[in-house]
Amino acid sequence: MKEAQRVRLERLRWHCRRALLELDIVFQRYWQKVGDDVVEEDQTALERLLEMEDHDLWRLVSGASETSDPQLQEMVGKLRSIGAAPIAPGH
Repeated sequence: MKEAQRVRLERLRWHCRRALLELDIVFQRYWQKVGDDVVEEDQTALERLLEMEDHDLWRLVSGASETSDPQLQEMVGKLRSIGAAPIAPGH
């Protein structure tokens, strides 16, 4: 992995640490599943989502609201599907 890519992923992981526990859990599960295998489009979508306020982001992830942006819809769908899965023992 290139250095710039590694730094971008580390920055994304750091910004996924949120004030809302529910979002922390969803993002923790996401990173457990994908590891470092995050395609460029998903990285960009994550960056855009992480610019949102926690409560607005949670409304999207929880399904209380929707977005008309196709890139964000896809990423939110991934977060919803991963976030619904139980955390593996020991994590």
